[in-house]
Amino acid sequence: MGALKIATRKSPLALWQAKWVAEGLERHHPGVKTELVEMTTTGDRIQDRPLATAGGKGLFLKELEHGLLTKEVDIAVHSMKDVTVTLPEGLCIPVICTREDPRDAFVSNRYASLDDMPAGAVVGTSSLRRQTQVMHRYPRLKVDTLRGNVNTRLAKLDRGEFDAILLAVAGLLRLDMSDRIRQRVDPSRLLPAVGQGAMGIECREDEHEVHELLQCLNDSDSDTAVTAERRVNAALGGGCQVPIAAYADAVPLGRLRLRALVGTPDGQTLLTANGVDDPGQAEPLGARVAQSLIDQGAKNILDAVYARD
Repeated sequence: MGALKIATRKSPLALWQAKWVAEGLERHHPGVKTELVEMTTTGDRIQDRPLATAGGKGLFLKELEHGLLTKEVDIAVHSMKDVTVTLPEGLCIPVICTREDPRDAFVSNRYASLDDMPAGAVVGTSSLRRQTQVMHRYPRLKVDTLRGNVNTRLAKLDRGEFDAILLAVAGLLRLDMSDRIRQRVDPSRLLPAVGQGAMGIECREDEHEVHELLQCLNDSDSDTAVTAERRVNAALGGGCQVPIAAYADAVPLGRLRLRALVGTPDGQTLLTANGVDDPGQAEPLGARVAQSLIDQGAKNILDAVYARD
């Protein structure tokens, strides 16, 4: 084949991820050439309102997936937390790359942690998942909407528009901005988003040569964890901009632990569930944990969120 065309968004983080994939493929397959194809997505263009009110999950994917379906590009690189539960017919994600730290980062020029913030202090985030958990565990704080790429969000913090902001640790590490992290928030305080910190590579289902080419970048442990988390999301019918969190990690004796939650945007209600099983049972584990949340009333919460939008 000619140069492998890689679809990517234009943000610094998306470009970093696409370049990481390109360099990995060229390193593992001498002679393979890659080409980045930069695209602007609907999610990138919407900067004046929360994504939850604009369609949520899929806003960062549609244009890239259109490029795959029309064969303008060969593969697309995504942050897995942005990927829809179901993919367009004919597309698949055969590879999950090694996951970076999935935790949320507390970033502030004034405070060391959420616990240190005084009543009325303002936390910036675009995520209903983070908003729900902050408002539930820190009701004294105020949460305001924060949009834009990582650099834009940091600039708003530095201008004093917020007392602190919450970002993904993974993004800051990948952009060499670890110095901005005041605290890596423990998942017991802020449970991460489904797929947070993991990159996925999407391609056409029927192009087996491309699948084989990509396998050198697959990480089985990351794949297993993300599979469990995405099964929770699928069972709940969740999108990107809904108050759902799920995080799977390894525990002793080679077992897989899965924690998940659903909450109301105002933080008044927070439903939690967890389970442990063998890594080979990631899908059933995700289904069981999701069912526990459904039994507690999670569907009612999510239906209310969708009705509000």
